[in-house]
Amino acid sequence: MKKLYRSQDNRRIAGVCGGLGETYDIDPTLLRLLFVFLALVSGVLPVVIAYIVGWIIIPLKPQRNHEKA
Repeated sequence: MKKLYRSQDNRRIAGVCGGLGETYDIDPTLLRLLFVFLALVSGVLPVVIAYIVGWIIIPLKPQRNHEKA
């Protein structure tokens, strides 16, 4: 089972959509468009709150050290 992390490479604001895309093999741009569509349909506030909650509870993906010894 893959662990959900916020992306450090594919991020626009906080990496939530990038992390979801990496975890579930979905294009993060499609997820961003889905967030915008949901915001327009349901009102902006619930989607913004959901994104902020994801920002708070989803941990940031640890960076790998690419140092050569």
